[in-house]
Amino acid sequence: MTDKASTDIRPAIPVIRIFDLEKAQQFYLDYLGFSVDWEHRHEEDFPTYMQISRSGCVLHLSEHHGDATPGSTCFVPITGAMALHQELGDRRYRNIKPALEAMPWGLQITVTDPFGNRLRFCEYRGEQASTS
Repeated sequence: MTDKASTDIRPAIPVIRIFDLEKAQQFYLDYLGFSVDWEHRHEEDFPTYMQISRSGCVLHLSEHHGDATPGSTCFVPITGAMALHQELGDRRYRNIKPALEAMPWGLQITVTDPFGNRLRFCEYRGEQASTS
């Protein structure tokens, strides 16, 4: 029997399928402002698997076939949606101009990476921010 008191379930880390490391770095590092925590390849010229992070958000990017489904969506809770929207607008990424959307649950910014994956950054309104 497992002791539930000793179990610590932490936030999931999305795995995002990428097809071109240079394009992924331009989007996730240069545009979105993430940093590389670590990178792994089994051998030179093999697909990359890496962890990136910004603030409390951690993502895994994978060039490995079958690791994830291209075109997926990650919902990322944030604070400071207006500031992030301004920051992204100031960077002038050539392929995207995200809107700041007022949704019933909060302010949301949706960006799509070069591989069709979407990240929805959302600043919750009121009581919806509770995770319990």
